[in-house]
Amino acid sequence: MKSSNHKQLSLSIALLISFIASSTLFLWLYFFQSFNVLFVIGFTLLIFATTYFFASYIFQEFIVEKIRLIYKNIHTFKIQKKENEAQYKIITKKSLDEVDVEVQAWIEGNKQEYEEMKKLEVYRREFLGNVSHELKTPITNIQGYVLTLLDGGIEDPNLAKDFLERTERNIDRMIEIINDLEEISRLESNILLLKPEAINIVNLTKTVVDLLETKAESFNIKLTFAEFYETPIFVWADVESIKKVLTNLIDNSIKYGNSNKGKTKISFFDMDEYILIEITDNGMGIAEEHIPRLFERFYRIDKNRSRNIGGSGLGLAIVKHIIEAHRQSINVRSTIGVGTTFAFTLMKAK
Repeated sequence: MKSSNHKQLSLSIALLISFIASSTLFLWLYFFQSFNVLFVIGFTLLIFATTYFFASYIFQEFIVEKIRLIYKNIHTFKIQKKENEAQYKIITKKSLDEVDVEVQAWIEGNKQEYEEMKKLEVYRREFLGNVSHELKTPITNIQGYVLTLLDGGIEDPNLAKDFLERTERNIDRMIEIINDLEEISRLESNILLLKPEAINIVNLTKTVVDLLETKAESFNIKLTFAEFYETPIFVWADVESIKKVLTNLIDNSIKYGNSNKGKTKISFFDMDEYILIEITDNGMGIAEEHIPRLFERFYRIDKNRSRNIGGSGLGLAIVKHIIEAHRQSINVRSTIGVGTTFAFTLMKAK
């Protein structure tokens, strides 16, 4: 039968059996006994009522209730007890067709969760591999320097000093990676509490630019503002966190900018309730396939070049977490051979 409602099934079965029984009785009476219409009608009604009652009872007790029990267990797995009690009241009124639709939806939902779990597992393996690789490089370097010194290199004062300085730089790199991992962990766990206040984003950006000016000159990069910005622009944000965002983004524009007359431009735009901050460079640009993964931890476009110019590989991941902690968004647009723009918003302070 097409319908899966147990009452309709019981009715159909009762009609079928009563029709067969009454037809048989009719033929038997017609050929072998005296025909009695009232007797045939009464017999048919009795067969119909009895069959309908027993069919309904069997379906209800042995089929429908078992299915509803399974359905209830599925919902118990998905929702809390109070919600489940309310849901059970609804379940008892549903047909098997409706139950089937919802169970199929639950199965599809679980398939999606399973696919997400597989993606997370791949991401976890990549992350662990990246962490071990990032830490292995400085550890291997330090081990090489120490062994060289132990093998007699320490007798040469110039060599010893050079290797100790290199060892210190590698230790600093390891500390930077560990500190950044701890910060991401705090951001993801909401342990790092932001202290938003009204801050002049122009002055804060100028402070960061002053701190990075020397590094920019060493990379042959010029740091500029799109306008003079005489009037203060106030946003509602955590000072230290946004300072870190600006530092990471401007530092990236320096490291990956154009070494031949490179330029980083910083712009501010009024977007009604928000202020849009853009940091644009005229560097090599980023291929489209890399952009969706830029904010992943340890994701590097050119791994060899990235490690040579320093950084933990966690800067953009931290930036994204900080901006999202402010309930704002950050995005990237880039063109190969033209440059890259990082843009993020902050709530305007009123």
